[in-house]
Amino acid sequence: MKRAVSVSLGSSSRDKDVLVELKGQTIRLQRIGTDGDIEKARGLFREFDGQVDALGIGGTDLYIRLEGREYPLYAALDLIRDVKRTPVVDGRGLKHTLERRLFELAGPELRPPPSFRCALVPLALDRVGLVKAVSEVCPRVVCGDLMFALGIPIPLVGLKRFLRTARLLMPLVSRFPMSLIFYGSDRIEFNPKFPEYWKAADLIAGDMLFIRKYSIEDLSGKTVITNTTTPDNIELLRARGVRTVITTTPRYEGRTFGTNMMEAALTAYAGKGRPLSETELNALIDELELRPTVLRLQ
Repeated sequence: MKRAVSVSLGSSSRDKDVLVELKGQTIRLQRIGTDGDIEKARGLFREFDGQVDALGIGGTDLYIRLEGREYPLYAALDLIRDVKRTPVVDGRGLKHTLERRLFELAGPELRPPPSFRCALVPLALDRVGLVKAVSEVCPRVVCGDLMFALGIPIPLVGLKRFLRTARLLMPLVSRFPMSLIFYGSDRIEFNPKFPEYWKAADLIAGDMLFIRKYSIEDLSGKTVITNTTTPDNIELLRARGVRTVITTTPRYEGRTFGTNMMEAALTAYAGKGRPLSETELNALIDELELRPTVLRLQ
């Protein structure tokens, strides 16, 4: 049996340990949260190096990929400095394949084909593939990176404006300390921000923790695209009136894992001892018939 472990800076309350079957191979998926403890996370990476088939890093990214160029996040790379033998992935491969193909792969569950007026992506920098997918079904896409991550009340409207701004900021973002690039945990307090943008959007796409913390209470009739969801997260969205939830990764035993966990699973399955290319990931998505999950809540 192969084993893939995701070491996350996020909350340990979201930990999960399941066995999944991928084309006859049993793979153990294990998510371990460290509640923001950087030294604990670094120690776990050191402990699991050479002991498991693949490692994922959760709660942050190692690199940000923009139009073919990868920008390192040095504080995150420091977490895996002691890993020498086991491949480590941060999920960006699936963000540019599985999430980029979201509406294609979820097509049979989304009939008629969806269309929206306005989309809000609270944090787009690490989900460029998803922003591109959303841009194909929605004429107005608002990227909230400056607003929600930096507190600057400037929306980035449209993919081109977002990419232009991101390229200008990345040399600075690469040097951010962990306190600025760690997403936070599910223990963060509800703190609605920029309510007018949540109200205007009929499609909300991005990280569940950002949605949970910053969205308004009334999300009636809206569609949410996200990934790492527990049963409590789904009930929260139902209570806020969300009509449809699309999770970009498959659901196992009532919850979905982050892209880093699923990419680690595919890396373990492939058994190449290295991270997989986008071409290899796309091939596995088709071979294993990985599909998003569509939940109708209302």
